[in-house]
Parts: sequence; C-alpha cells; structure tokens
Amino acid sequence: MASLTARWHRSIREIPRQQWDNLLDEHVSPFYRWSWLAALEHSGSVAPDQGWQPLHLSVWREEQLVAFAPLYLKGHSYGEFVFDQSFARLAGDLGLRYYPKLIGMSPVSPIQGYRFHLHPQEDPQELTAVMLRLIDEFAARNEILSCNFLYVDPTWKPLAEAAGCAAWVNQQSLWTADGQTDFSDYLAGFNANQRRNIKRERKAVHKAGLSVTPITGEALTPALLSRMHGFYEQHCSRWGVWGSKYLQASFFDQLIEPALAHHVVLFSAHRGDPFDPVAMSLCVQDARHLWGRYWGSDEEIDCLHFEVCYYSPIEWALQQGLMSFDPGAGGSHKRRRGFVARPHTSLHRWYEPRMEALIRSWLPRANGLMQEEIEAINAELPFRSDPPALGL
Repeated sequence: MASLTARWHRSIREIPRQQWDNLLDEHVSPFYRWSWLAALEHSGSVAPDQGWQPLHLSVWREEQLVAFAPLYLKGHSYGEFVFDQSFARLAGDLGLRYYPKLIGMSPVSPIQGYRFHLHPQEDPQELTAVMLRLIDEFAARNEILSCNFLYVDPTWKPLAEAAGCAAWVNQQSLWTADGQTDFSDYLAGFNANQRRNIKRERKAVHKAGLSVTPITGEALTPALLSRMHGFYEQHCSRWGVWGSKYLQASFFDQLIEPALAHHVVLFSAHRGDPFDPVAMSLCVQDARHLWGRYWGSDEEIDCLHFEVCYYSPIEWALQQGLMSFDPGAGGSHKRRRGFVARPHTSLHRWYEPRMEALIRSWLPRANGLMQEEIEAINAELPFRSDPPALGL
C-alpha cells in the first residue's frame, strides 16, 4: 500500500465524476452516485452554512482513483435520523466538545448502503483499514471526538468492524414484494379487518375526486419539479421549527437532468391534469428498489397521505417488478400498511478513552433491547410476515 496517496476534498466536484462512478457497484443506490451528491452540494442544500461541510476522502494510485469515502463534517445532528442526543449529553457530562463530528452517509437520506467504495482489484480488508487509519489521524489532528458511518451496507460492515468500528443497531420500515405481483396480492396478505381499512382509505381519496398518476424520466418537467419543491416547503412549514426543511429549490430544479430524472418518480394526485396536482410525493427508484422521500398537499383530504405516499407507490412498485419500498424514517402508522420493522446498523469510532469505554459497554445491552423491540413490533403486524434477521 506504500504507493497510495490520500486526498481530502471540500467538494465532490474535486473528484472526477467518471472515476467516482466507475468504483460504484452496479447495485449502489442513486443516493451515493456522483450526480445526486453533487446536486446536493451545488444547490447549497449541503454546505458549511447548513452544518454540512463536505470532506470526502479519496485514495489514489498515481492518477487512478482506487477508493473513496463520502464524508461530511457536521456541526449538528439534524438530517441524520440516527438520534445520538444521548452521546452528545455524555460528551457534555465528560466536559468534551461533541461537535463537529465526522459523518459518513448520503445527506438527509436515511438510506441503507453506506460503505467505502473500493477498486475490485484492491484488498478490501487492507484498504478499509488504511482508510480508517487516515480518518483517525485526521480526527486526532483536528480534535474531532467521533466518526460515524450511518445506514451501512451489511456487506461492508464486517470489514469496518474488523478494523475497530463499534456497531449500534436501530430500526426502520420496509415493504418487500415477497412474491406479490399486483395490489390484490398485496391486500391478500392482510387480515380481513385491515383489508377493509385499506380499501376504505383508498375509496376516500376516490370520493374526493382524485386520481394518482406516476410521472418519471422524460415526462418530468421543470414546472412540475418546482411544484414538488413547493409541496415539500409547505409541508415542512407546518411543523414550525421542527419542520426539517433541508433542500433548496435549486436541488429540485436539478432533478430534471437525465442522470437524475430516470431515478425520480412523482406521484401526482389530481382532479384532471396530472401536471396540475393537488398533492404530490417524490420517490426515488433504481432497477430493484423504491424509496419514499417527500410529499405535500394543498388540501386536507382524508387518507390522501396514505394513498400518495404508500398505496400508489406500492402498486407502482409491483407493476415495475421492484423488490422493496422504503417509505422513509418514522411513523408507527406504516406498520399497519405492510411495512415490517427491520434493523439498520451504524458504525462508530470515538477518540476519547472514557467516552469510548462507556458507549462500548452500553452497546450490547442497547442492541439486544432493539432486537426485542423489532421482534415485538413484527409480532403484532396485521399481515403475514417473517421478521428479518437482526444481521449484527
């Protein structure tokens, strides 16, 4: 590894797009592709004044990129959806400065799949260890307390753990097709009472005179994406200071670009023209999966949120032959609509001995309790399901 050179980057634009994307596995989600992360930076949605300083690590063999880690220096914990307030309080009790901290994730997107991206001809275990040592050295030079990799790819997790990262298990929701081919199959998986509830909820939207149309790829228009930003902004404003409005209007403008547009699916709820929506949700897709991200509505209509954010996306995913739908963070109401609780793991490194010792001693108990919670949630679902393995 002596011939390798490491570089730190304050913008993804310092790394050539082709070299970045060439290192991505074919199944890497859109949220880790150069075009998505560059759009977040270029729009100002992810920037130092928003508490997200890009600080990507790259490793080169001469002028050939052989590895990179998407990283950010964070001045707060918003937009992560892995809630580390207890860690921040512990740091305060110990007289330590918790922020800034290093974060590895796709910003404001709680999407499983974080990993170091490595050239297939490199030794993955050795190069992962080298990159973690580089991160440790950077943290020591800059008096950073922790480095945190969120929503990690389960296939990369053992490599990082072997190099000393500690695993913390949390949960999120996931619907999987499980052999279903249409919405009737989806309904058949529920008990009779919940089947009636779902039919009633969909009927309420129909009675309001609304239809839902999916729009994606070349059918997207700048005006429609601008409208989606308006829905997003309006929905965030309803929650006041807790509204979590992260994305700028220019981020939505960039979704019209071909590299992004074929990943974007808008579900337009309308009374006639799909390009004149009453409500809309924005989802992201690849060849196997669908992710729900944002929504908003001009009118308060009973069950419209369930239709635009859950039922129509599931119906569309089944029509497209997709394997799963991740509806986004939060919301116990998702459980009654086909979403199973599943574990996701974050990996952590702490650079102060007392802090590290206290958290590492706490983690086995915390992870065990999370496993029990996931099992209890899935035992009460109103549909048939085999709970996913914890996968520690």
